[in-house]
Amino acid sequence: MMRVFTKMFWVIALVCLFPLLDNINGGGGGVMAFHKEYIHYQLTTTNNVDQLYRTGYHFQPKQNWINDPNAPMYYKGYYHLFYQYNPKGAVWGNIVWAHSVSKDMINWIPLEPAIVPSKPFDKYGCWSGSTTILPGNKPVILYTGIIDLKPAPGHQVQNYAIPANYSDPLLREWIKPDDNPIVKPTSENVSSFRDPTTAWFNNGHWKMTVGSKHNKRGIVYLYRSRDFVKWTKAKHTLHDKKDTGMWECPDFFPVSTQGTNGVETSALMGGIKHVLKVSLDVTRFEYYTIGTYNTMKDKYYPDSTSVDGWAGLRYDYGNFYASKTFFDPVQKRRILWGWANESSTTAEDVAKGWAGIQLIPRMVWLDPSGKQLVQWPIHELKTLRGEKVHRRNVKLNKGDIVEVKGITAAQADVEASFKFSSLDEAETFDPKWSKLPAENLALEICGITGTKQGGLGPFGFLTLASNKLEEHTPVFFRIFKTTDNKHKILMCSDAKPSSLNKGTYRPSFAGFVDVDLSKKKLSLKSLIDHSVVESFGEGGKTVITSRVYPTLAVGKHAHLYLFNNGTETVTVDRLDAWSMKNPLLMN
Repeated sequence: MMRVFTKMFWVIALVCLFPLLDNINGGGGGVMAFHKEYIHYQLTTTNNVDQLYRTGYHFQPKQNWINDPNAPMYYKGYYHLFYQYNPKGAVWGNIVWAHSVSKDMINWIPLEPAIVPSKPFDKYGCWSGSTTILPGNKPVILYTGIIDLKPAPGHQVQNYAIPANYSDPLLREWIKPDDNPIVKPTSENVSSFRDPTTAWFNNGHWKMTVGSKHNKRGIVYLYRSRDFVKWTKAKHTLHDKKDTGMWECPDFFPVSTQGTNGVETSALMGGIKHVLKVSLDVTRFEYYTIGTYNTMKDKYYPDSTSVDGWAGLRYDYGNFYASKTFFDPVQKRRILWGWANESSTTAEDVAKGWAGIQLIPRMVWLDPSGKQLVQWPIHELKTLRGEKVHRRNVKLNKGDIVEVKGITAAQADVEASFKFSSLDEAETFDPKWSKLPAENLALEICGITGTKQGGLGPFGFLTLASNKLEEHTPVFFRIFKTTDNKHKILMCSDAKPSSLNKGTYRPSFAGFVDVDLSKKKLSLKSLIDHSVVESFGEGGKTVITSRVYPTLAVGKHAHLYLFNNGTETVTVDRLDAWSMKNPLLMN
């Protein structure tokens, strides 16, 4: 009887909420009453203290485990997000494709799961995949199915699913045809063969890739099809690299060489480069290269300025994995979604009843140099800005710590531009550091130097800080002078002092920033949300995400500071900081 009532309540609440999506910026009080009722229905019974770490404006369901954002897309007026979800608990397992919809990628309403294990070709799991929009505006899902638990982590095949009703803009029901699986491993590694990409079309065929490995060689296999059902493996891979291990969650897409607009996944003409991103199972970080796609050979060739593997470019040098991009046809932009798992213990995750968040969607484009990508939070996030603090010309001498008052420091958006009059005080880049592993050089240097006194830097923010700084997560720049009289700009997000709870994972994350210092200015933006700090250096050239769990600097007890611990005086040329409101609807 309880199940019948629950299902009925779900349907009534869902129907009543959809008008709010159409009027999200000015819904009336009548609709909001249903919103409150729906939220109450979703509340869990976990300890309220644990919920201090729950994010306010980042995407997450009310409870349980989430991971990869499988297949974001835009369809008939709605943004759709499919993601890996365990409906039974706050640990990985029982994975289904959860499904939520939005008008703005800020406010979200959950639907019933799109795909759950139900057929012989996905009996033991529906793992990650992608969506492709076929001609006639017909979406199709490609996903990995697990047909046997052995060999671990499972025997993997590739399947497809189609909407039961294309006229339904919410795509609430999906069908898995019986001619699945459409791709089965033959000579490939059956337990490392997953995550089909969004398909693209050229030369009369649809193309897609599947991530894999052979021994220690990372691989993206290429498949072709004329009808999207019968697929044939190409004689060669799209790309591969020795000694990089399993390539999970590959993503292959074009970027324009001019401007910030995105291009559709099948675009080939008009100043196009291609990006290949892979998630390395060995390191649990993601890496991308920029290069050229030869359409005749169906081969991808990274540019000489891009490095495959562990020393390569990264979207995010922190807690960020299993990302996926999609092309937004309405605003002509490419959007990047990434997952951040917890840095707390499994026991703590179970106690709070949830684990994992999706980070703020980011617009992504090619830097004018052509050597890297640039990322920035979608502009819709600005609708959540509340109280604002604006400061100009704040001088920070050595050792200065200045509090930013007037905002909710635990849930904020802060941007600052720092300027300095000279590079003379930049400390020397220690020659011994050249012997450190190249793939983790920035991280190692940040771990060694931290916020100790320097020359030009460290300077930046102290986020989620307690009153006496027993806890704080510093996000900062530090500038070094190399032996050839050039400069290296280090950006760090250091979780080591973030919490008095020594059981949590508290790493130093860092990356270098490739920027001309002739103007003697650097900019920094941080999105702070209780247990996550997403930071964007120099307009999104370098991005670092940290997950942190302070015990003192929580809620109204959290503070935000500007700081400088370098001998060179730094001036905050401009500071803008906002309290961030919760979305009206959050899953």
